[in-house]
Amino acid sequence: MSALLLLVPLALFLGGLALLLFLWTLRSRQYDDLDGAAARILYDDLPSQPRDPA
Repeated sequence: MSALLLLVPLALFLGGLALLLFLWTLRSRQYDDLDGAAARILYDDLPSQPRDPA
């Protein structure tokens, strides 16, 4: 029974922390462009310019 006195507040704290972090990601617009990062890998990079050996 004494373990519950420690585990219940700990679980509530960790759940609240997870909720706060999720709300922070929403406010910082992390989920606005979900398809952009997935499609960006399909595009070729710009060709690099050859360097002069001189």
